[in-house]
Amino acid sequence: MKKDLSLIRKDFPILASGEVIYFDNAATCQRPRQVLDAIEDFYTTHNANPLRGLYAWSVQATDAYENARHRVARWLNAREDAEIIFVRNTTEAINLVAYSYALSTLKEGDEIVLSVSEHHSNLLPWQMAAQAKGAKLRFLEPDDDGRITEEMLKEAIGERTRIVALAQVSNVLGTALPIREAAGLAHEAGAVLLVDGAQGLPHMHTDVQEINCDFYAFSGHKLPGPMGIGVLYAKRELLEKMPPFLRGGEMIEYVKRDSATYAELPHRFEAGTVNAADAVGLAAALDYVEALGYEAIEEQEAKVVRIILEGLRAIPEVQVYGAPEAEDHHGIVTFNIAGCHPHDVASVLDEEGIAIRAGHHCAQPLMEYLQERYGMEFRATARASVAFYNTEEEARRFVEAVGKVRGWLGFGA
Repeated sequence: MKKDLSLIRKDFPILASGEVIYFDNAATCQRPRQVLDAIEDFYTTHNANPLRGLYAWSVQATDAYENARHRVARWLNAREDAEIIFVRNTTEAINLVAYSYALSTLKEGDEIVLSVSEHHSNLLPWQMAAQAKGAKLRFLEPDDDGRITEEMLKEAIGERTRIVALAQVSNVLGTALPIREAAGLAHEAGAVLLVDGAQGLPHMHTDVQEINCDFYAFSGHKLPGPMGIGVLYAKRELLEKMPPFLRGGEMIEYVKRDSATYAELPHRFEAGTVNAADAVGLAAALDYVEALGYEAIEEQEAKVVRIILEGLRAIPEVQVYGAPEAEDHHGIVTFNIAGCHPHDVASVLDEEGIAIRAGHHCAQPLMEYLQERYGMEFRATARASVAFYNTEEEARRFVEAVGKVRGWLGFGA
């Protein structure tokens, strides 16, 4: 890395004690002091309602908010700042597209293509839109290595396809989906592509123009950014045709008793008081990631994942899901231990100071699919997810602890 790992860890106050091995980064990442300082600075030096006041603090708050938008636009390589809509999280971003774009364009018999491995946030909005408009959902199923291939996309995307909605990276299997190929196939069919980037952006460089996606959604807290701030990128030509998702303060131009005209992009999609402080925090998080560099981030995460994968696969009672190569897991290792419910595994590891996630991971259709394909005892899995600040020693301690779980739970006693 450009910065020594021990120094990186010192940037994160919550990691200072070293008492907890935090392997739940796919759920939320920890925040460095630089991000916390940026938020505190906003609230202590120019806290005011952006876009509404003509006094100095309000103007400064507006500038800080719009500078954060510009930072995100540059990060994603959007064509202009107006293509960046601030929302609360990835879930809200996808719902915005489903309610505003899908409900206004879908017709009976149209198809929405997605994978069975999608997070509920990239499934439930499309269920709603399909039911409301008489459209159909078509599902891609991963292969033995957890991959969705270009050939699968070619078979699924056809003349009836109007929307393709795919995760950049699966939040359970960690595998990256072929979103560039999906964009080309979607556009050939006259469809649009939405990318759920919640698990992708924290681990890999993303250029929305290179991908040529129509919509891209992500959450700040999956990066080392704040909770409560997320982003929807959308092409201007699509945004201009979409009705507002929410209505109220600051998204209007003029209001009469029985009608209203709406503000220019992007503000027509940002109703009410905006989350300016966390937008500033998100910009600081992007600065932090840029200083580290994605190449170094991927290298460190792959080192840690490789130790975990090799260690878990050496334990006879452990089943690991997904691709064989560490680089294809993008920080995520999902597994089960024979005879042990994942909730029990997580609870036992917590006693050892190791934090992991267990359950269906907001991906119940994938759990059903994995149970049918691999004969899983429970419709749930345990998941260890790493970030760039995790160490190889933490990975070794984790593997050692997993190897003792069955004994701690009374098996073989």
